[in-house]
Amino acid sequence: MNALAMTWGVAGLTALGVITRPFAWPEAIWAVGGALLLVGLGLIGPAEAWIGVAKGFDVYLFLIGMMLLSELARQEGLFDWLASITTTRAKGSSRRLFVLIFAVGVIVTALLSNDATAVVLTPAVYAACKAAKVRDPMPHLLICAFIANAASFVFPISNPANLVIFGGGNMPPLSRWLAIFGLPAIASIFVTFLALYWTQRSVIRADSVAFDIQAVPLSASGKLAGFALCGTAAILLAASVLHFDLGLPTFLAGCVATAAVLLITRQSPVGTIKGVSWSVLPLVAGLFIVVEALNQSGLINNLSQYLSQNASTSPTWSVAGAGVLVALLSNLVNNLPAGLVAGSAVQLADVSDKVAGGVLIGVDLGPNLCVTGSLATILWLTALRREGLEIGAWAFMRIGFVVMVPSLVASLTVLALQ
Repeated sequence: MNALAMTWGVAGLTALGVITRPFAWPEAIWAVGGALLLVGLGLIGPAEAWIGVAKGFDVYLFLIGMMLLSELARQEGLFDWLASITTTRAKGSSRRLFVLIFAVGVIVTALLSNDATAVVLTPAVYAACKAAKVRDPMPHLLICAFIANAASFVFPISNPANLVIFGGGNMPPLSRWLAIFGLPAIASIFVTFLALYWTQRSVIRADSVAFDIQAVPLSASGKLAGFALCGTAAILLAASVLHFDLGLPTFLAGCVATAAVLLITRQSPVGTIKGVSWSVLPLVAGLFIVVEALNQSGLINNLSQYLSQNASTSPTWSVAGAGVLVALLSNLVNNLPAGLVAGSAVQLADVSDKVAGGVLIGVDLGPNLCVTGSLATILWLTALRREGLEIGAWAFMRIGFVVMVPSLVASLTVLALQ
């Protein structure tokens, strides 16, 4: 077996391990194991592996900052308070509750990233539904899964994958970002809402919400966490306007906000640090090494040439074709490795923002088809299991097909025509 076939084989097995998690081992073990196997077999040198790790530096900083902020908000009860306010304002209507939770999901995803919606908002919504005596909370919990991906390109900070596609100083300033993705994001959110409600309409109509719900009070530390999150969001949006890379501002904002709240409330940082999912960092680092090996094998170079040729001859169809292809690939191998490969090809091909935007929408929105399509959806599934709930892969895919396909078509059509 030649080196090229071995590299592709190890990369495929690594992606399979991350998706299926054999022996219930964490995703990070399979990603790091695949990277070490590539180095051990001599398919990529230690220096090249380190180059791959270094390429993700901005993503690591972004993830650390966002995870600190999300854990701070969870620890101080901010998400529980939001969910409580939502159920209280539903006023006994399951339909109104569905709409309000969807709106909260959009806000959390846009300003705190899709992983925050999956990890932190999901258990808060479940607790709120339990307090409101909702017989079947699954329609409301499904919102957390689908909106985490559907609203993840509202802003550059809404999904770590956005930094991968537009990495290396290629991130558009906020005004340009909104010009490219503003209308497609609105289309994605609107169609996702309609399609998801349609799939759950019978359960929602038959369900009820209690009127006498005890509102969860927001503590002084929770208010501080809320102010810190709003300030951080403002800083990151300003960084986008000034065309700065978002990793370092996110990291600094997360560290400063967390330290300030913990200092004022005189709390130990141990609880916050323990609550952060640090295994995400070696997972992403391992995948960056795998992608660097694929880059050296010539795969990414061939993809970039194909993308560049089609973008110059048929730009409109390139937007649609790239988005659909990457969306399908994201569901086959998870959107993290798919996004890393597609992002490297986009940067190497030097295509227009519109074609790169089609790739990004495929990476962000496409994973709504399968429960293993994105890291956010996997984290959502884990959050469900902690509450004793389960949804099968086929049951999720049946809903995902109805929700993802029309929203992807609508978003790519708006992007191509605007």
